[in-house]
Amino acid sequence: MDINASIIDQRLAGVQDEIRTQASDELKIKNDEIKLKSLAFVYLCVKTMLDLDTDSAFDCLTEGGDDFGVDAMHLTGEIDGEFSVTLFQGKYKAKLDGESEFGENAINTLINAIRHIFDPAAELGTINDRLRTKVETARSMIRDGYIPRVRAIACNNGSKWNDKGQTAIELAGFGEQVSWEHVNHDVLINILQKIKPVDETLRLTGKAIIEDMDFSRVCVGRIQVSEIAALMKTHGEKLLQRNIRSYLGLHGNRVNEGIRTTLQSDKPSDFYFFNNGLTLVCNDFAYNALQGSDYQIKVENLQIVNGGQTCMTIFKTQEMLSAQGKQLPESSHVLVRIYKLPKDSEDMVLQITHATNSQNPVDLKDLKSNDEKQQRLQSSIEGLGFNYRRKRIDTPLRVSDITSGVAAEAILSVWRTAPHQAKFLTREHFGKLYNTIFSDQLNGAQTVIAVLLYRIAENRRKRPTDSDPAFVRYASCFIAMQMGKHLLNAMNISLADLGHLNFGQAQRLIETQAETYFTQAITDIQTALNGLYGEQEISLQQLSATFRRGDLIARLETTA
Repeated sequence: MDINASIIDQRLAGVQDEIRTQASDELKIKNDEIKLKSLAFVYLCVKTMLDLDTDSAFDCLTEGGDDFGVDAMHLTGEIDGEFSVTLFQGKYKAKLDGESEFGENAINTLINAIRHIFDPAAELGTINDRLRTKVETARSMIRDGYIPRVRAIACNNGSKWNDKGQTAIELAGFGEQVSWEHVNHDVLINILQKIKPVDETLRLTGKAIIEDMDFSRVCVGRIQVSEIAALMKTHGEKLLQRNIRSYLGLHGNRVNEGIRTTLQSDKPSDFYFFNNGLTLVCNDFAYNALQGSDYQIKVENLQIVNGGQTCMTIFKTQEMLSAQGKQLPESSHVLVRIYKLPKDSEDMVLQITHATNSQNPVDLKDLKSNDEKQQRLQSSIEGLGFNYRRKRIDTPLRVSDITSGVAAEAILSVWRTAPHQAKFLTREHFGKLYNTIFSDQLNGAQTVIAVLLYRIAENRRKRPTDSDPAFVRYASCFIAMQMGKHLLNAMNISLADLGHLNFGQAQRLIETQAETYFTQAITDIQTALNGLYGEQEISLQQLSATFRRGDLIARLETTA
């Protein structure tokens, strides 16, 4: 028995309990414990590999028959004319020896799924509704001119695919547009295990500047990229725990592709000038002050807060070169900044991370978590009996918990009448749209009410009734917006008048009249769609595209 496979198998018992009710209701798994365990494994892989919360991870699941062999699918918003899609296929064996290969047939199934899903002209045929919704969303984005970057993740509790499987991948001809990964119990354990502090020796090249200042110490120098590759090979993701984003991949990411190209060029020494460098923080570092150059810096509790993309790309390039019997060029160096900070300097670390991350798009939720508006909102919401999570926490969410991300999407949908931006510009919620969403006039009552309405619409999107029109799966943010209008009309107030004094009334109306508001919102949207398209039949791709844009908003402004 493989110890890591056994640990994951034990963990799945808790995961099964976590998703049992939802899985039974939505994915038609009733009392089949074997299928439930297989589903739990896919869910655990999705949640771990994409760093998603419980609801978001479950929403990715598409397993349940008629699924093209795709057990989960996750889409991102558009960035620089591209969008990312992650496909999961899971194979879980009861035998826990960790030796079963991810089969060649399963690889071929996933290849065929990729060919079919991302061709808007191909007929989908028989396909379950959860997967169809995601596929049509992807296809509508493709028709709008956005390029999909696909990440295919093969998950099992055994070994990687064999040579025949690899040959099938290469013959598929997808090139760099599709990247392939194998995830098993060892990979999951490596990510899930408690991270131990990294103590290492960094070997700098040439002169360096080292200075003590304000109870801290700073070192600025340069280091060979081969040293970085060795560091990442030894410690990997452990060095990136404080980094605010996961590795964005080598293929399809312009910055990372540029890093690789420079390392493989005929002038690898230019790498030092083209790269912004690395920012490292540690609890302490020591060096031989009698040396004039080529310092060996001994660091305690090392973390990379900026440059994680660079480090991982260097490491991936080294792996690629090693397979060809080559090594990284000795003339390639990268700028490195090492900061020894006091142990109680978490805010300082966040500020450094925020200030130095600029090469790739950054999720700003964590960086805004200590903003005065967020702290004020937390106090206001707690006074209403809810808990506002302005920082990410690993513990499961309760009904009374409201995350800052959900709050932003709900407020932008319900009160700022920008449902298309709420759903498809999430990367800007804590960036360009931050002040629009979290205005100085926003209070806790408005936030909670928006979230309650948004949750109703989202739950119906995930679990529509047989009588619901097809657009319900695409229009949750629009529905929430209209529900907000009908609620204010029922209270005979404007948004500015909604506060803690009438919060109880608003909450009771939602509890008793939610279905009425939902039905009214559906009618509003159907009327707007009829005005936009007339009586012609609207395809799912058209629906997806319509709700990704703002075409309907002007038509809905006069309703409710």
